[in-house]
Amino acid sequence: MNNESPIYNARSLGVMKMLILGLQHTFAMFGATVLVPLITGLDISTTLLMAGLGTLLFHLVTKGKVPAFLGSSFAFLGGFAAVAQTPDGTPIPEMLPYACGGIVVAGLIYLVVAALVGTFGVKKIMRFFPPVVTGPIIISIGLILAPSAITNCQTNWLLAIVAFGVIVIANIFGRGMVKIIPILLGILVSYAVALLTHQIDFHSVTNPEVPLLAMAPITLAKFDISAILTIAPIALASMMEHIGDISAISATVGRNYIKDPGLHRTLLGDGLATSLAGMFGGPANTTYGENTGVLALTRVYDPRVIRIAAVCAIILSFIPKFAAVVNTIPAAIIGGVSFILYGMISAIGARNLVEGRVDLSRSRNLIIAATILVSALGFNSIGGITFFIAGTKINLSGLAIASILGILLNAVLPGNVYEFDTDVPDETGVNFKV
Repeated sequence: MNNESPIYNARSLGVMKMLILGLQHTFAMFGATVLVPLITGLDISTTLLMAGLGTLLFHLVTKGKVPAFLGSSFAFLGGFAAVAQTPDGTPIPEMLPYACGGIVVAGLIYLVVAALVGTFGVKKIMRFFPPVVTGPIIISIGLILAPSAITNCQTNWLLAIVAFGVIVIANIFGRGMVKIIPILLGILVSYAVALLTHQIDFHSVTNPEVPLLAMAPITLAKFDISAILTIAPIALASMMEHIGDISAISATVGRNYIKDPGLHRTLLGDGLATSLAGMFGGPANTTYGENTGVLALTRVYDPRVIRIAAVCAIILSFIPKFAAVVNTIPAAIIGGVSFILYGMISAIGARNLVEGRVDLSRSRNLIIAATILVSALGFNSIGGITFFIAGTKINLSGLAIASILGILLNAVLPGNVYEFDTDVPDETGVNFKV
């Protein structure tokens, strides 16, 4: 096998290697996916179940063509804070079902936009989302996540450096299977170092109150107009992230998923997965940049591997003891892995600009890119913007503000000559003309 050649059919690697690759994707999404329920007060097992089922539903809707994993969305944290948390961030359990009701409606908004794309065509819709908009948004996603990687790393720089170093060495100098599972190797080797240096706390694993097997608890969503008005509009921002993520996956894999299976199908799949999760007590789902980073590192692009990861997530949702074991992974190891994955997301955004042939010597393009980057990072640093509509508190994150401003500037500034070319064969990748 040529280690530099992308792998689109992982069956050639054999069943065991496919399982290991799927497990690697599970590890890549696990930390961020369980972080959302830890912050919001939702159940971790339910979150894993909904992530797995949502991913499989997404693959069904997109004809099994897009190698995307759907995990917990961070975009809706502000909405949960407004609806189901006290001012000091303490979750209010009785309000969580109403917040989930808002998530259900947010997913339905995806369906409306998907119908518009299907009706009017991707060219007309994508005119609002050229690389000069999506590229900086993708870059911003990685940069916004970067501080959390450093925060985790500084809890134990030794473990973080070991995880980072193993990933780099395995990916650059590895051969065969070693080269395509760098993330998993980074976690395992650094975890072994943590064991030798007595950095692991097994109290949560040995707790007799944590059962070995258990069904994930299901809590049906409830609906309240105030909660809906607070949470559902966030879908407009998360859809921008979705388009950016699908563009990033297309650029990484070298296939035009916005054309085939189509943006309307990816939006539909994401929306249905989000509504499904909200209906049964989980957070909103979204395509995961962490797994896109794994794709970029491993160059194994077979969607079957992602579906294996989804099945692993579902199985894990029935094993609280295993979730407890995974939760013993020190934050520093997660930081070391995230250090490179989050950077990979931003690098993919830069690649999106380059492959989209965005001319940054043109003032309009430079202004749009600059506005997106400064808004995303700047407003994120102050917690976004909070305002009231009909007495309802609404918070827009820095990324949401940046996405809205980027779209508006691209629409109103003269010289928008962007054209989305749907006539190019998939194998050439996403082709943009700016």
